[in-house]
Amino acid sequence: MTHSEFSSLLRRLGDYAEIRGASHEATAWRRLADDLDRLGSAEQRRLTDLVRKDSLADLTTLPASLHWKLRDIVLDGPGMADAGPDSIPWLLQRLVELHAVDSAKVARLARLGIVTMNDLETALEDGRVATHLPDSVAALRQAVGVLSNERLRLSLGRALDFAENLILLIAATCPEVEGLVPAGDVRRFEPIVEALVIVGSAPDPPAALERICSIPMIQSAVHLTGRRVLVRYQQAEIDVRIVTPDEYGSALHLATGSAAHVAAIRSRHRATRVSAREEDVYSHAGLAWIAPELRQATGEVEAASSGSLPHLVSRGDIRGDLHMHTQWSDGRDTTKTMVGRCADLGYEYIAITDHSQRAAASRTLTVDGVKKQAEEIAKLRERFPAMTILHGCEVDILGDGKLDFADRILERFDIVLASLHERLAQSPDQLLKRYFAAMRHPLVSIITHPTNRILPHRAGYELDWDAFFAAAVDTRTIVEIDGAPAHLDMNGTLTRRAIAAGVTVSVDSDCHRADMLDRQMALGITMARRGWVEARHVVNTRPIAQVRAAISAKREG
Repeated sequence: MTHSEFSSLLRRLGDYAEIRGASHEATAWRRLADDLDRLGSAEQRRLTDLVRKDSLADLTTLPASLHWKLRDIVLDGPGMADAGPDSIPWLLQRLVELHAVDSAKVARLARLGIVTMNDLETALEDGRVATHLPDSVAALRQAVGVLSNERLRLSLGRALDFAENLILLIAATCPEVEGLVPAGDVRRFEPIVEALVIVGSAPDPPAALERICSIPMIQSAVHLTGRRVLVRYQQAEIDVRIVTPDEYGSALHLATGSAAHVAAIRSRHRATRVSAREEDVYSHAGLAWIAPELRQATGEVEAASSGSLPHLVSRGDIRGDLHMHTQWSDGRDTTKTMVGRCADLGYEYIAITDHSQRAAASRTLTVDGVKKQAEEIAKLRERFPAMTILHGCEVDILGDGKLDFADRILERFDIVLASLHERLAQSPDQLLKRYFAAMRHPLVSIITHPTNRILPHRAGYELDWDAFFAAAVDTRTIVEIDGAPAHLDMNGTLTRRAIAAGVTVSVDSDCHRADMLDRQMALGITMARRGWVEARHVVNTRPIAQVRAAISAKREG
């Protein structure tokens, strides 16, 4: 390694230490690089000999704690100094690897608070990169395009698990930290989460963050400031922000909304102040509070300004769950266990809706099983008289549009749900025809998870959704918003189109485990809220008599 390479390496170590928040280490590496630059060739050789002999007492600019690292560099080569994936934030590591910027510039990005993809995208749009690194704008924009395909992509359910588990750890370790909540993509309930953010407050944020970094289950802290730390937890990078109580509302708002939503609120802010409550951020902007699910810059600010925000459906509005599975098909639990849990949740009614015989599931409901299941449900109705138990079925829509059970079987059910599970290499037009055929069937009450997407691996069908919704209205067919984490279907955008077209929706759990019934219903509700759905749009916010009347009206139609 040449003198210039050695000096450059030491400065890079200083840059990486600064990014991590290790300011003393950063200063030490940079001073050593300066010392090396002032040495003549003979002194440089002497330094190398000192390192090789492990006689480093004369290197007063370098703390003893870093001597071992310098020795490894000299003895084993510069590769020993390379920052691994746990050393600095993923974004900054990849920017250096892509040669978009050097280590000095990534350290400058870190000083500007730009350490995640969201930070960089926002800073490119608001002009901070152009102001502070004007010669790097083009390279950074190009890097964003490349890294967009590499960034974190978790299903909402998985992301909630990560965030909630870390919140429990922080709460147990740092009782002085209050108001810990997931923010960002998770708080907006994005079906695919690309950034994990947690916000909380404490009287002394730097001290709280230091304690968080010491939690044994946290692998490393890759960036630390007085109000923020990026930690590696279970192989995921999580952005933890701890502020003082009087800053909490502003910090939560900033960390939650889409960049466009936050910019729109800032442009209306009547005073540059921090707020302890998030509601105050909106009141200072002359607006009513906007629910996190709506913060997408899709008209919610204008609606808040005009007083026309929707009265979003809530968990308390839901009277029953019309889609769940038991051991009669691919559910984990017995019918009794599922019914008992639903009773505990206070439902007025539920529907047991196992898969029909030719569904691609691990188990399916056979024709012979329909009668036996009906007998079992009849006994459970006696045991749970306060809750109406509908005997239903999720019947597959076959390739030709016919249903997987004959009408004489379907007539036995109190409610019939119909779904596509197999594409069968068919075109969007052919898929739509299958849906139309099912909707025209008088026994089909609900079309479930209509796009049939599997998150985060498979995108949903690209259909003529205007025609789909028009057919649903014309045939009085209900369309489901499915809370299963793998579906979360329909998404907010499609749901908003559905209710604008006059479609009645159901919000269901599509649950296969009793212990997930509440969680999946909650996820379904968040998807509905993202679609501006009110209780009046949802069939299962209505009394059971009205649900039965809707089923009967179509059957007798």
